[in-house]
Amino acid sequence: MAKKTAVTTQMNHTERLAGAIFFVVYLLVMPLLLDKLFALCERLLGTQIEAGLRSALYYYVIFAVTLVIFHSFLGQTTSRFFDNLNRSLATLFLALLVFYGANELIYRLLRLLQISRANLNDTTIAAQVNAAPRTTALIVVFLAPFVEEVLFRGLVFGCVKEKSRVVAYALSALLFAFLHVWTFAVSSWDLSYFILMVQYLVPGLVFAWAFDRSGTLWTSILLHASVNALALWVIMA
Repeated sequence: MAKKTAVTTQMNHTERLAGAIFFVVYLLVMPLLLDKLFALCERLLGTQIEAGLRSALYYYVIFAVTLVIFHSFLGQTTSRFFDNLNRSLATLFLALLVFYGANELIYRLLRLLQISRANLNDTTIAAQVNAAPRTTALIVVFLAPFVEEVLFRGLVFGCVKEKSRVVAYALSALLFAFLHVWTFAVSSWDLSYFILMVQYLVPGLVFAWAFDRSGTLWTSILLHASVNALALWVIMA
C-alpha cells in the first residue's frame, strides 16, 4: 500500500481571493514602489528614515497584513501542528538534512558551470547586518520566513495542489526563486541573474515538501527560519 501524505488545511474563499491580490502586490509591486513610498513619507514627515527602520516597518506591516488575511487558515494549521507534533518535528529534522545535502549538490553544479556569483540572499543579509544586526535578525529569522511560507507554500502550493501536486511543487518553487532574483536582474539590466534562480529551487521544493508531508505550515515556517538563522550565524561569525 502506498504511503499517504498528511492532509493539509485548506484556505477559505476569502483568504484565497484576498491572498492572491496580496501575493501579487508583495511579489511584483512593493519591490518597485517601496523606495518611492518611503521617500514620500520622508517628505511628509520632514525627516529621514534609515534603512534598518525602513525594513523593519515594511516587514511589520506585511506581517500584520498576513495575519489579518490568513487568520482562519493559520488557526487551523496551528492546531494541526500540535495535534501531529511528532510527525511535524520528524519532518523538520529530515527536511534539514535533505536541504543541506541537496544544496551542496547545487553549489557544486554552479561551480562546474563556472557560475561564480555568491548567493544573493546571503549578500543582501551581509550588507544589512552590519548596519542593523538586531533588526536584520528579526526580519531574516522571524518575519520573512513567516510571510513567505504563508504565501508561497500555504497559498500557492496549497491551492494548486488541489489540481496537481507536481505543478504545485514546480510553480511554488519557481515563484519563490523568482522573488529572490528578479529585482537584481531589473535594477542592473542583467538577465543572467535569472540563472541564479537555481539556487532557490532546492529551498522552495524542500519547504513545500515539509508542508506537504507534515500537513501543517508551521513545519515549513520553522524549517525556513532555521535555515535562515544558520545562514545568519555563519555570516556574523
